[in-house]
Amino acid sequence: MKTIYLVRHAKSDWKSADTGDFNRTLNERGIKAAPLMAALLKKKRVLPDLVITSPATRALSTAELFCEILGYPKKNILQQIEIYEGGVLNLLKVVQQIPDNCTTAMLFGHNPMLTEFSNLLAGSYTENLATCGVVRIDLDIESWKNANPDAGELIWYDAPKEHL
Repeated sequence: MKTIYLVRHAKSDWKSADTGDFNRTLNERGIKAAPLMAALLKKKRVLPDLVITSPATRALSTAELFCEILGYPKKNILQQIEIYEGGVLNLLKVVQQIPDNCTTAMLFGHNPMLTEFSNLLAGSYTENLATCGVVRIDLDIESWKNANPDAGELIWYDAPKEHL
């Protein structure tokens, strides 16, 4: 059994758009939402074996805020450009390359790709993964190489607006 948590980056600051999409930072709301959602995961005893993120500033910052709360070393966060610009099939390849000694992975990225990937992997339909929203998908597989469309089951979806 493998578990993957898909986390959309927290709310970003559109006022800093002059820095470009890749370097856009989190806004105040995003900086508050990420620790809130991470604390909810900690309460559920979620501890990832591996954290993978888009290297875009807003996704990396969200991952770092989560890791701080979850006790995952920030230096071990793996950055993959495919999560920023690769599309769902490239994202699937990223997941299929996760080492099999990893049981629980957490992936930080962007919409619409994360919503599409969640729907692809779980064979279910989520309309829109909200900013800082978290999806848990369980996969009844021994190897991440077997993570394929419809291989998983959506266990739950949670978002900050449910807790504010």
